[in-house]
Amino acid sequence: MKLLVIGSGGREHALAWRLLQSKRVEHVYVAPGNGGTALMKGASNVALSDPQALADFVRAQDIALTVVGPEAPLAQGVVDTFRAQALKIFGPTRAAAQLESSKDFAKAFMVRHHIPTAAYQTFTDPLAAHDYINAQGAPIVIKADGLAAGKGVVVAMSLNEAHEAVDAMLGDGSLGPAGARVVIEECLLGEEASFIVLCDGKNIFPLATSQDHKRLKDADQGPNTGGMGAYSPAPVVTPIIFERAMKEVIEPTIHGMAADGIPFTGFLYAGLMISQGDDATCPIKVLEFNCRMGDPETQPIMMRVRSDLLSVFEHGVNGTLDQAQIDWDPRTALGVVMASHNYPDTPRLGDAITGIPTEAPDCVVFHAGTSLKDHVLQTSGGRVLCVTALDESVRATQKRAYDTIQKIQFDGAQYRTDIGWRALEA
Repeated sequence: MKLLVIGSGGREHALAWRLLQSKRVEHVYVAPGNGGTALMKGASNVALSDPQALADFVRAQDIALTVVGPEAPLAQGVVDTFRAQALKIFGPTRAAAQLESSKDFAKAFMVRHHIPTAAYQTFTDPLAAHDYINAQGAPIVIKADGLAAGKGVVVAMSLNEAHEAVDAMLGDGSLGPAGARVVIEECLLGEEASFIVLCDGKNIFPLATSQDHKRLKDADQGPNTGGMGAYSPAPVVTPIIFERAMKEVIEPTIHGMAADGIPFTGFLYAGLMISQGDDATCPIKVLEFNCRMGDPETQPIMMRVRSDLLSVFEHGVNGTLDQAQIDWDPRTALGVVMASHNYPDTPRLGDAITGIPTEAPDCVVFHAGTSLKDHVLQTSGGRVLCVTALDESVRATQKRAYDTIQKIQFDGAQYRTDIGWRALEA
């Protein structure tokens, strides 16, 4: 069986890596892929991005199933294009992907279906947005309405920072169409968790819990990024919190989408803010929805999968996720992102990468912003690698990942030294 994974990040490398471990998989194509997928045995990169061109490739290669990794192809309607041609693809339609591609759509949906989230208002007029910020005070959260590659959210700790964010999004056009509208919402306090499930329009299959680290620097300081590391499982998601998240967030979302005439299929990622207090009564609110697996959460989650992931995706496209199963490794998996110089602003590209160790059962280096040029591996994006380890405890896994990082070299490399710190304090 041949498969296609759409995307170029660490998430897609990890998905392709895990799928290749199925005895039924002959080859995995990755479009467009990265330096890591180019070097992976049994995989090859395909320089395609247009939905119709991808569909033509799938038919020509007799590919059995396609899995969509990132948000941009979903917003372009790649799932709609494939389904119109009876090609099997796992992901949401363009209409359903609005849960991620439009913050305003998602917030209005949550209010309409009584899904707990932060109070908010949406603006296109900068003056009205500034007045609202002055009335609400800081801290306050400013979000570009559309997709902005992880750069569309500012948690403003001061009024000045909030006003600057509005000017940057609504004023200078630097975010393009994504910043034509902004959502301004209250700043929620607590501990974040990534709650990711698979959906087939009706059935829901939850994945292992995880926690991301959005801030660039240790102790959650510095600017927001696409994610500097993650680990699984997340202790903050206790069995009680898990059940509440399913009942208060995930199930109402899937039922609400169906009631609105937009059945949801694919990955649904709810970024949750869990307040301190009793697990049975503390507030759980949705920070955001993503219509994909998280990156870097995917990397540790894939490390913990011990069964055939392909069968789960087959259930997903066939509407039988109620029959799916995953055997989870009980150990902790933890991934640390190595980012390029000047990330998240304007990362420097083209630095040579050396010292990546051979894959081991308990440590895999997943590539994200890498490419091969004249057989030399080099940086090609902001987040370059995710060094992902597996061990009996958070501390042991953390040590294994950071010991591996010491072997890897590229100019300007930056990474956090405290990934998993909340679990160590739990």
